[in-house]
Parts: sequence; C-alpha cells; structure tokens
Amino acid sequence: MPMLSDDFVITIEVVPPGGPDPSPLIDTLASLSALPFSGFSVASNPVAKPRMSAMALCAMIRKHLDKPAVLHLTTRDHNRLSLQGELWGARALGIDTVMLATGDLVAFDDRHATTTVRDTDIYGLVRMARESGMQTGVVFDIHPERNGLSQAVAHLKRKVDAGAQFAVTQPVYDMAGADQIADATHDMRIPMIMGILPLRTPRHADFLHHKVAGIAVPESLRARMHMAEDPVKEGVANAREMVSAARQSFAGACIMPPFDHFEVMTDILFPDPGSISFNLKRTHRPPSTNNTPGKRTNDQSNNKGRHP
Repeated sequence: MPMLSDDFVITIEVVPPGGPDPSPLIDTLASLSALPFSGFSVASNPVAKPRMSAMALCAMIRKHLDKPAVLHLTTRDHNRLSLQGELWGARALGIDTVMLATGDLVAFDDRHATTTVRDTDIYGLVRMARESGMQTGVVFDIHPERNGLSQAVAHLKRKVDAGAQFAVTQPVYDMAGADQIADATHDMRIPMIMGILPLRTPRHADFLHHKVAGIAVPESLRARMHMAEDPVKEGVANAREMVSAARQSFAGACIMPPFDHFEVMTDILFPDPGSISFNLKRTHRPPSTNNTPGKRTNDQSNNKGRHP
C-alpha cells in the first residue's frame, strides 16, 4: 500500500462479515473497482464484536480484487506471541501495511465471557511491526477529557518515536477541524490521513457528536442534517467537502462507509458515475447489542459511530 508515497492516498475502510462467508462482501467491493482509490483498510473486531479474521479478508481482497489492503491489528486481542505471529503471517501473505491500535473496549455486558489481553502497549506493538518490516500506521485520537488536542499530539509523538510512519485521524467534519489537526501535527513529519465517516441520518450525527469521544460534528452540520429533505445526500455532500479539504493539507483520506453502505462511495469519489453499478446485497452483520454506548475513551481502532 503506497501510504508513504507522495501521491494522495484514498483508502476505503471495510468491516469483515460476522460469519465465515465473505462472498457477498467481496462481490460488493468488486463493484467499487472503477472508482479512483488506492486500496482497502480492514478493521479488526470493531466495537469489540467478533468478526471474520481481518488478515483472512485482507488476503481474499488481494486474491480476488487485486487491491492492496491495510491490516488493522490491536493489543486487545493478542498477546506478544500472537502479535508477532500475526505480523510474520501478514508479511508471508504479501500484506505490507498495518494500522495499529489498542482496540475498542469490550462492552460491559460482554465482560463475563470476554477478556482483553494487552500484555504489550501500543508503543511496543509499533516497534514490533517496524522490526517485522511493515509500513506502520497508528490512530490520531483526540480525547477532550484528557487535555484534548495537546495530549493527542503528545501521544502521537510517542508513537512516532516508537516508529509509527503515518497516522489516521478520527472522522473530521469541517475545515476548521481539519486545519486545527493539520497545524497541530505539522512538525510530526509523517503522512496524516484524514478519517471521513459520511453521516447517514440526523440521529447518526447526534450520536457521533454526543456519544463518541473525540468526534465533533459541528452544530451547523447537525442542523443541516435535521433540515435536509435527503439526509443521506447531505452526508455525502459533507464527505465530498472533507475529501477536498484533505487534499489541501493531508496526505490522504480514509473513507468509512457507514453501516456497510458502500454505494455512497460513487457519489463521494466519482462525480459522474456513468455505468458504474453496485451490488447492494448487504453483508452479514450480527445484530448490535450496544444500544446506548457511552463515550469511548481508549486509543481505539478507527471504527467510530457505526452503531448509533
């Protein structure tokens, strides 16, 4: 994956299916092939719910779609032995880029059956990935309750000192937020990739703003979503605005189609869709049990606000 090149990089985030059959998802992703993007970014058990192996899906994307894929890997799910094995396995499969995070917290009602591992921290995992020869990315996560932007920059610097080579932000929704992040991280001298999560409904916008730590959906945009005759189109329009903003001061964009709605990608990336058609069969998704999540405050994977 050309995450470290001088070209503007666009990745599409993919959540693996909640089951053993990736065929519907692969068919849907194949429908995106005519769009101008660099590759996929494959999440690992987002919101701490079981999904197909991210590494397996990365390998299948490479095999069936001939597109590179960034592998997400977390300290939550693996001990040091397993992490090292995953990194070597990824290299053996031709996966050369990883996105590292601690992972979303396990929901309280699942803790009786699920434990986290975390016998290394994010800095240790970054060092392991670099020593394994991987292009290594991390999350730029802003926590308002932890001194906000200044603490996030300090945290990112420690990751860069450990060997991180690029970073992906949480979703950004206005030029002011984009400029603030770009200015604050300018001295890091690593590619910064803007996270873009298209809004789907007014409720989706409100959930992200009020329930997901570090994501700020401006009041003006939330008002636009509430007043819009077609909130989906409004969310897509904002996403296109943010891709344009990313081109001005970021090295790339990671677009996160909401709730597996990959069909929005054509309107975001391809102004004249022409003959492009999408396989709109929805992928296997287990029912969410996380109906009223509180604000998340850990250094998570970049899979925010998918379950309002």
